[in-house]
Amino acid sequence: MRFLLQRVTQGQVEVDSEVVGSIGPGLVVLVGVGQGDDERVADRLIDKLLNLRIFADADGKMNLSVVDVGGEVLLVSQFTLYADCRKGRRPAFTSAAAPTDAARLYQYCVERVGRVGLTTASGIFAADMQVSLVNDGPVTILLDSAELPN
Repeated sequence: MRFLLQRVTQGQVEVDSEVVGSIGPGLVVLVGVGQGDDERVADRLIDKLLNLRIFADADGKMNLSVVDVGGEVLLVSQFTLYADCRKGRRPAFTSAAAPTDAARLYQYCVERVGRVGLTTASGIFAADMQVSLVNDGPVTILLDSAELPN
């Protein structure tokens, strides 16, 4: 599983010119689900996401998490995080989970992040979405479950 986090001052996702999710200051999280991912993998990444200290404290140092600052979280499904561009010019997505598995785990992530009490919004799985955001910093971090300790 992969999360691409962007610290933002605001973010939103539209489907068919209608805003389906929006947030103020917090994180826009692009969520990619890979083959073999499950709730245990999702829980590890969600824990890292919620506790990663990437927000400024009173001294301007990145010492606070999204939970510490009461930030908001917008999660957007993004299977292209599993693009394999090593061969040719067309990306392959063979490492991405099947749509039914990915949809289930994406929804699990949305619900699980929402349970911590943060304002949580989401896109619509498999929809053609337009995502807009104002990256704060800029701060963009890739979390990959394959790189986290068990």
